[in-house]
Amino acid sequence: MKKINTFWNWFQDNNQTIKNLINETPKNQKHISFWINKNLGYYCKEIDFMIVYPKTANGKCELILTANGNPEYFNHVIDLVDNAPQLKNWKFTAFIQPIERIDKLMKGLDEPYIFHEISLKASELTFLPLEYHELSHKVDIVVFLKSYNLYCDTKTLQQAIFIIMQEILGEKSLYQNINFVQLAQVPDNKDGLIKLYDFQLFLDNLNGVELNNYFLKMWETVR
Repeated sequence: MKKINTFWNWFQDNNQTIKNLINETPKNQKHISFWINKNLGYYCKEIDFMIVYPKTANGKCELILTANGNPEYFNHVIDLVDNAPQLKNWKFTAFIQPIERIDKLMKGLDEPYIFHEISLKASELTFLPLEYHELSHKVDIVVFLKSYNLYCDTKTLQQAIFIIMQEILGEKSLYQNINFVQLAQVPDNKDGLIKLYDFQLFLDNLNGVELNNYFLKMWETVR
């Protein structure tokens, strides 16, 4: 508890400087980010942060604390956020949350993610389940991309898919429900492919279904 209080005391003392980070020079932004990481690391080195700035002048800044999907540190994140101070201009959030405007994805109106030379739209990503692990209650899936043959399975592409999935599903859901992700080119026969933004709906509809038999039937459909 002492380490938690130490971090929040430091944050309160510096919250105006952190709030203004977006208006600083790149050099000062790097310096301020370094000290946020440094002080966060005194509590737990496995926790990272994201800052979401408001679209209006009167809006609140949001500090998102993340365990980078590592369940061993989920409780560290929860404890830290549960003990956050009440600050007028700040909102504190545990874990990266799923995006709220799913309707944009459904209409294909989402902006593409740009990662170096790779451009991907979340609304275009589809998947199929591969296997269900009864002990962990997690699924292996394959995610299909239109441009997989162009980019192949590079580290950048894997990281890009991870970031997109985390934003669609949320940090906790991603790691509580998915065991392994394989990437592949979209097949000629797209029947049966599921939109990635429907992953939670897919899980909700599996109640009482023989999962592994279901997976086999799905793959027979697209072959």
